[in-house]
Amino acid sequence: MSEANRDRLLSAAVEAFGAKGFHGTTTRDIAQAAGLSPAAIYVHHRSKEDLLYVISVEGHRMLLDAVGAAVEGVGSATEKLAAIVRAWVRTNAENHAVSRVVKDELDALSPDHRAEVVTLRRSIEGLVRQVVEEGAASGEFVDDAPQLTTRAIVSLGMDVARWYRPEGTWDVEEIAEHFAALAVRLVKA
Repeated sequence: MSEANRDRLLSAAVEAFGAKGFHGTTTRDIAQAAGLSPAAIYVHHRSKEDLLYVISVEGHRMLLDAVGAAVEGVGSATEKLAAIVRAWVRTNAENHAVSRVVKDELDALSPDHRAEVVTLRRSIEGLVRQVVEEGAASGEFVDDAPQLTTRAIVSLGMDVARWYRPEGTWDVEEIAEHFAALAVRLVKA
Protein backbone atom coordinates (compact mmCIF):
# COMPACT_ATOMS: atom_id res chain seq x y z
CA MET A 1 0.00 0.00 0.00
CA SER A 2 1.33 3.43 -0.86
CA GLU A 3 2.01 6.02 1.84
CA ALA A 4 -0.83 8.14 0.44
CA ASN A 5 -3.30 5.25 0.76
CA ARG A 6 -2.06 4.52 4.28
CA ASP A 7 -2.61 8.15 5.27
CA ARG A 8 -6.09 8.18 3.67
CA LEU A 9 -6.96 4.98 5.53
CA LEU A 10 -5.76 6.34 8.89
CA SER A 11 -7.60 9.64 8.35
CA ALA A 12 -10.78 7.83 7.37
CA ALA A 13 -10.52 5.60 10.44
CA VAL A 14 -10.06 8.61 12.72
CA GLU A 15 -13.12 10.29 11.20
CA ALA A 16 -15.23 7.15 11.40
CA PHE A 17 -14.19 6.28 14.96
CA GLY A 18 -14.79 9.89 15.96
CA ALA A 19 -18.25 9.96 14.42
CA LYS A 20 -19.55 6.48 15.26
CA GLY A 21 -17.18 5.16 17.89
CA PHE A 22 -14.97 2.12 17.43
CA HIS A 23 -17.75 -0.43 17.89
CA GLY A 24 -20.18 1.44 15.64
CA THR A 25 -17.70 1.63 12.78
CA THR A 26 -17.25 -1.12 10.21
CA THR A 27 -14.19 -1.75 8.08
CA ARG A 28 -16.45 -1.05 5.11
CA ASP A 29 -17.17 2.45 6.56
CA ILE A 30 -13.45 3.14 6.80
CA ALA A 31 -12.61 1.81 3.36
CA GLN A 32 -15.47 3.71 1.73
CA ALA A 33 -14.44 6.99 3.40
CA ALA A 34 -10.86 6.43 2.23
CA GLY A 35 -12.02 5.66 -1.31
CA LEU A 36 -10.49 2.18 -1.13
CA SER A 37 -11.80 -1.35 -1.24
CA PRO A 38 -12.53 -3.08 2.08
CA ALA A 39 -9.69 -5.49 1.32
CA ALA A 40 -7.23 -2.55 1.37
CA ILE A 41 -7.49 -2.35 5.14
CA TYR A 42 -6.15 -5.87 5.50
CA VAL A 43 -3.06 -5.18 3.41
CA HIS A 44 -1.39 -3.59 6.44
CA HIS A 45 -3.77 -4.19 9.34
CA ARG A 46 -4.93 -7.53 10.67
CA SER A 47 -8.12 -6.02 12.00
CA LYS A 48 -10.08 -2.88 12.74
CA GLU A 49 -8.61 -3.04 16.26
CA ASP A 50 -5.09 -3.10 14.81
CA LEU A 51 -5.91 0.08 12.91
CA LEU A 52 -7.10 1.72 16.14
CA TYR A 53 -3.89 0.57 17.81
CA VAL A 54 -1.73 2.26 15.16
CA ILE A 55 -3.73 5.48 15.52
CA SER A 56 -3.45 5.31 19.32
CA VAL A 57 0.29 4.67 19.37
CA GLU A 58 1.03 7.36 16.78
CA GLY A 59 -1.24 9.85 18.58
CA HIS A 60 0.39 9.22 21.96
CA ARG A 61 3.92 9.34 20.53
CA MET A 62 3.10 12.65 18.85
CA LEU A 63 2.01 14.05 22.21
CA LEU A 64 5.00 12.58 24.08
CA ASP A 65 7.38 14.07 21.50
CA ALA A 66 5.71 17.49 21.72
CA VAL A 67 5.74 17.56 25.52
CA GLY A 68 9.31 16.25 25.70
CA ALA A 69 10.58 18.81 23.20
CA ALA A 70 8.78 21.61 25.06
CA VAL A 71 10.99 21.28 28.14
CA GLU A 72 14.34 20.97 26.36
CA GLY A 73 16.55 23.84 27.41
CA VAL A 74 13.88 25.40 29.61
CA GLY A 75 15.07 26.61 33.01
CA SER A 76 12.71 26.86 35.96
CA ALA A 77 9.95 24.47 36.93
CA THR A 78 7.42 27.25 36.27
CA GLU A 79 8.74 27.75 32.73
CA LYS A 80 8.80 23.99 32.13
CA LEU A 81 5.24 23.52 33.36
CA ALA A 82 3.97 26.37 31.18
CA ALA A 83 5.87 24.98 28.17
CA ILE A 84 4.46 21.48 28.72
CA VAL A 85 0.89 22.73 28.98
CA ARG A 86 1.26 24.92 25.89
CA ALA A 87 2.60 21.95 23.90
CA TRP A 88 -0.07 19.63 25.33
CA VAL A 89 -2.89 22.02 24.44
CA ARG A 90 -1.53 22.83 20.97
CA THR A 91 -1.08 19.17 20.09
CA ASN A 92 -4.52 18.18 21.37
CA ALA A 93 -6.22 21.13 19.66
CA GLU A 94 -4.41 20.90 16.34
CA ASN A 95 -5.02 17.14 16.23
CA HIS A 96 -8.36 17.17 18.03
CA ALA A 97 -9.93 14.36 15.98
CA VAL A 98 -7.02 11.97 16.65
CA SER A 99 -6.80 13.07 20.29
CA ARG A 100 -10.49 12.39 20.86
CA VAL A 101 -10.27 8.92 19.35
CA VAL A 102 -7.17 7.86 21.28
CA LYS A 103 -8.66 9.21 24.50
CA ASP A 104 -12.17 7.82 24.06
CA GLU A 105 -11.45 4.42 22.51
CA LEU A 106 -8.77 3.07 24.85
CA ASP A 107 -11.05 0.29 26.10
CA ALA A 108 -11.58 -1.00 22.55
CA LEU A 109 -7.92 -2.05 22.34
CA SER A 110 -6.84 -5.62 23.00
CA PRO A 111 -5.13 -6.14 26.39
CA ASP A 112 -1.61 -6.13 24.90
CA HIS A 113 -2.24 -3.08 22.76
CA ARG A 114 -3.97 -1.30 25.63
CA ALA A 115 -0.99 -2.01 27.91
CA GLU A 116 1.40 -0.43 25.40
CA VAL A 117 -0.76 2.65 25.00
CA VAL A 118 -1.20 2.99 28.78
CA THR A 119 2.60 2.87 29.11
CA LEU A 120 2.86 5.78 26.67
CA ARG A 121 0.19 7.69 28.62
CA ARG A 122 2.11 7.12 31.84
CA SER A 123 5.29 8.41 30.20
CA ILE A 124 3.53 11.62 29.24
CA GLU A 125 2.02 12.00 32.70
CA GLY A 126 5.42 11.19 34.20
CA LEU A 127 7.00 14.18 32.48
CA VAL A 128 4.37 16.46 33.97
CA ARG A 129 4.70 14.89 37.43
CA GLN A 130 8.50 15.22 37.28
CA VAL A 131 8.19 18.97 36.72
CA VAL A 132 5.55 19.37 39.44
CA GLU A 133 7.71 17.40 41.90
CA GLU A 134 10.81 19.37 40.88
CA GLY A 135 9.02 22.64 41.57
CA ALA A 136 7.62 21.38 44.88
CA ALA A 137 11.05 20.13 46.03
CA SER A 138 12.74 23.44 45.19
CA GLY A 139 10.01 25.47 46.91
CA GLU A 140 9.07 27.11 43.62
CA PHE A 141 5.66 25.40 43.83
CA VAL A 142 3.49 25.05 46.88
CA ASP A 143 2.01 21.61 46.43
CA ASP A 144 1.50 18.85 48.98
CA ALA A 145 -0.09 16.43 46.48
CA PRO A 146 2.03 16.42 43.28
CA GLN A 147 0.40 13.27 41.88
CA LEU A 148 -3.10 14.69 42.25
CA THR A 149 -2.03 18.06 40.86
CA THR A 150 -0.44 16.27 37.92
CA ARG A 151 -3.76 14.55 37.19
CA ALA A 152 -5.54 17.92 37.27
CA ILE A 153 -3.04 19.46 34.84
CA VAL A 154 -3.17 16.47 32.50
CA SER A 155 -6.98 16.54 32.54
CA LEU A 156 -6.95 20.24 31.75
CA GLY A 157 -4.99 19.65 28.55
CA MET A 158 -6.72 16.43 27.50
CA ASP A 159 -10.21 17.82 27.49
CA VAL A 160 -9.31 20.45 24.88
CA ALA A 161 -9.64 17.73 22.23
CA ARG A 162 -13.26 17.19 23.23
CA TRP A 163 -14.49 20.74 22.64
CA TYR A 164 -11.92 22.57 20.46
CA ARG A 165 -12.90 23.36 16.86
CA PRO A 166 -10.83 25.52 14.48
CA GLU A 167 -13.89 27.63 13.66
CA GLY A 168 -14.60 28.22 17.36
CA THR A 169 -14.30 31.29 19.55
CA TRP A 170 -10.66 30.91 20.62
CA ASP A 171 -7.54 30.21 18.57
CA VAL A 172 -5.02 27.58 19.61
CA GLU A 173 -2.41 30.03 20.91
CA GLU A 174 -4.95 31.86 23.06
CA ILE A 175 -6.08 28.59 24.63
CA ALA A 176 -2.50 27.36 25.10
CA GLU A 177 -1.43 30.55 26.87
CA HIS A 178 -4.51 30.66 29.07
CA PHE A 179 -4.24 27.00 30.10
CA ALA A 180 -0.50 27.40 30.78
CA ALA A 181 -1.30 30.29 33.13
CA LEU A 182 -4.03 28.22 34.81
CA ALA A 183 -1.63 25.31 35.35
CA VAL A 184 0.98 27.58 36.90
CA ARG A 185 -1.67 29.03 39.22
CA LEU A 186 -2.51 25.51 40.40
CA VAL A 187 0.98 25.07 41.83
CA LYS A 188 1.75 28.57 43.08
CA ALA A 189 0.79 29.96 46.46
